[in-house]
Amino acid sequence: MPKLKTKSSAKKRFKLTGTGKIKRKHAYKSHILTKKETKRKHNLTLPGLVDSADVASVRKQLCI
Repeated sequence: MPKLKTKSSAKKRFKLTGTGKIKRKHAYKSHILTKKETKRKHNLTLPGLVDSADVASVRKQLCI
């Protein structure tokens, strides 16, 4: 059987934490920032975790 290839898009978007959880970035932080509150923009900067419903899909894309 051939080797599994990692999806390039997933490779760029997700990282594994030390405990095996999958880290991601928040959306809506690229443009039209004038109407967003400072607190909201700050919270969008912080990393988030992939939802449990999507973990299997992301793991498959990353070949983990």
